[in-house]
Amino acid sequence: MDLDQVRAACQALPQSFDSVLMATVGAAGEPEASYAAYVRHDGDYYIYVSELSAHTRNLLDNGKVCLLFVEDETKAAHLFARQRVTYHCAAAEIDRDTASFEYLMSLFEEKFGAFIRQLRKMQDFHLFRIRPQRGSFVQGFAKAFAIEGDDLAQIRHVNDVGHQTREPAEAPA
Repeated sequence: MDLDQVRAACQALPQSFDSVLMATVGAAGEPEASYAAYVRHDGDYYIYVSELSAHTRNLLDNGKVCLLFVEDETKAAHLFARQRVTYHCAAAEIDRDTASFEYLMSLFEEKFGAFIRQLRKMQDFHLFRIRPQRGSFVQGFAKAFAIEGDDLAQIRHVNDVGHQTREPAEAPA
């Protein structure tokens, strides 16, 4: 198994999407699933989201988020083995009154068009940097990998515990 090819496939999958699925945790410990359009810059993901969304409050309160990029069902070789990249991340808000905010919003406008100019005016929107800390990549059956290390540059095949099988119980005679 060529880990350089695995790493390339892992990096390519998120690039095929303009939005990302997200999981956050609310104040009462309840999970929240959502999605957001994103921009990637210097290894981090950036989202610009409204306070009307539960995940925005969750990110402001605790900064914990999990990102999921998952292969389209119609393109998958097998529904049960869709390619996917999951990142466990830390989120931090980017202050509106900074050069970073201006630059990153220009990247949003470049990627998503003039509509972003209207969203920038809305004060209930927040820009977050989402920094992956660790992750996983599933390329198919028996092709699961841990993503770890500095800059998430290490890819390790997860094969220490295989699938366990059990024969079905025989029906009584």
